[in-house]
Amino acid sequence: MKITTPRLTQHVLTVEGRTGEPVLFVHGNVSSASFWRDSMAALPDGFRPLAADLRGFGETDPEPVDASRGLRDFSDDLLELVDELRLDGAHLVGWSLGGGVVMQMLRDRPAAIRSVTLVNPISPYGFGGTEGPDGKLTHADGTGSGAGAVNPDFLERLRAGDTSDESPTSPLSVFRASYVKHPVPDEDFYVRSMLTTRVGEANYPGDAVTTAEWPGVAPGAHGVLNAAAPTRFRLDDLPDVEPKPPILWIRGADDVIVSDTSLFDLAHLGALGVVPGSPGTPAQPMVTQTRNVLDRYGRYREVVLDDCGHSPHLEHPADFQRLLAGHIKEA
Repeated sequence: MKITTPRLTQHVLTVEGRTGEPVLFVHGNVSSASFWRDSMAALPDGFRPLAADLRGFGETDPEPVDASRGLRDFSDDLLELVDELRLDGAHLVGWSLGGGVVMQMLRDRPAAIRSVTLVNPISPYGFGGTEGPDGKLTHADGTGSGAGAVNPDFLERLRAGDTSDESPTSPLSVFRASYVKHPVPDEDFYVRSMLTTRVGEANYPGDAVTTAEWPGVAPGAHGVLNAAAPTRFRLDDLPDVEPKPPILWIRGADDVIVSDTSLFDLAHLGALGVVPGSPGTPAQPMVTQTRNVLDRYGRYREVVLDDCGHSPHLEHPADFQRLLAGHIKEA
């Protein structure tokens, strides 16, 4: 269904005939609400599943992303959706970038949220450009993060709608190597979802900015990856929200995207010699940073799934569905 709010028109998936407590699923970067198809269908009775395409993904309007607002263009869109559909008391489920969006929603309107489930979320200190458990900026301008960190060949193949596996930078190859640890059924379905991403400076990845400091890129003013940069998205005060709905943090033990040794972190790639010239910049400890913030939040549980990559809901669906169902029933 299409829902129009003052900000934009959003495409929202649901399951026909389901009623009860609303559960709003928020997808990650280079994907769409379709990634939640099976998780939505598996919700227990008494819960109403919904999954929205974020702006610039799926069938939602490709409105530009103002990176100066961090992830609030996304979170404010969804809070308007909550208001339009009268979803107060919703359970929120956010994966990867969507985990950051859900945390921003929690930060801005905790009273509207009944529970939160974070699935391999980005760090509360953004993606790239920080070090240490407290998210200290390596450089004041966020060098090491932002749109310039993306492989340009991947962008071109994404823009062209490439469905082949002829290159390691094709969307299908990236899905196999990074989104999941082992093959999953219906991978063509998920690649088609990836290809709905609007590529450009206003959306994904955003405008690239160069800098004299290694590794030579810093956040620009527009687009998704610049909005997730640590100079724009930072939730030091998340533990201060009241009320505090319970948080379940589910993550795959072998995630290569969100990790203390992420293969998408330029600092870690520098340590590996993949990006030459590293002056010794330490990797961003993404998982440690999330745990640092949630330890201060207090009301949370962390569950690590072995032999699992970035997408527990696709790789270990039965475990994921059991954990999610238990969490929302207890909230």
